[in-house]
Amino acid sequence: MTIIKIMPCLDMKGGRVVKGIHFVNLRDAGDPVENAAFYEREGADELAMLDIAATVENRKTRLEWIRNVSGAIDIPLTVGGGIGSLEDIELVLGAGADKISMNSAAVKRPDLIREAACAFGKEKVTIAIDGRRNKKMPSGFEVVISGGTEPVGKDAVEWAKTCESLGAGLILPTSMDGDGTLAGYDLEFTRAIADAVRLPVIASGGAGILEHFYDGVVKGGAQILLAASVFHFRTLTIRQVKDYLRSKGLQVRNT
Repeated sequence: MTIIKIMPCLDMKGGRVVKGIHFVNLRDAGDPVENAAFYEREGADELAMLDIAATVENRKTRLEWIRNVSGAIDIPLTVGGGIGSLEDIELVLGAGADKISMNSAAVKRPDLIREAACAFGKEKVTIAIDGRRNKKMPSGFEVVISGGTEPVGKDAVEWAKTCESLGAGLILPTSMDGDGTLAGYDLEFTRAIADAVRLPVIASGGAGILEHFYDGVVKGGAQILLAASVFHFRTLTIRQVKDYLRSKGLQVRNT
């Protein structure tokens, strides 16, 4: 049986952790280093840190933030935002990240996925797919880039399959429709991608209660459960989530 992992996410802007709804209306959620250390103590299996303004502001990920956070934890750290070249990946990994996440750059130049997998190993390459509902797409979901500001006319499920063929190691689909709403993962979106690829899929966007995490696995097909708001604002603890999943018959790592 697959061991389900819990992955808190630090959305970064201006050196602080922030959290919004549908990628906007951001509010402060604390210091990244303090949050990272707290989540490791709480039993997080991995941690994500996304520089949400990097692409929109046309700059690279802040390496200082990576050094500070990676220096405070031992669990794997995935970093995304503003990564657009092999040099960027090398710098991010050199600053302490264990994996990188790409979205906009991969959409604009898909061969970057193949190059990154060859240079650093596919297990280090996560492709984030931000999607929104669009009935004109075959799957009903369209890829959006640049922090959710730019639809690209690409079907999200077909894009996930392309990413797998190019050598991606993980897929991180986030539903813009569900982000920050606490109304639950977009199970239709997550499942559509999980069914289309053989890679581990990270459920993201909208977890608000314990049942949402269970649904992310059983109905969404995810192996890793990413959440932000419920952890940042202490609605739920990682221990509570793991205990609940264990009580429902799923395998999780002990906290």
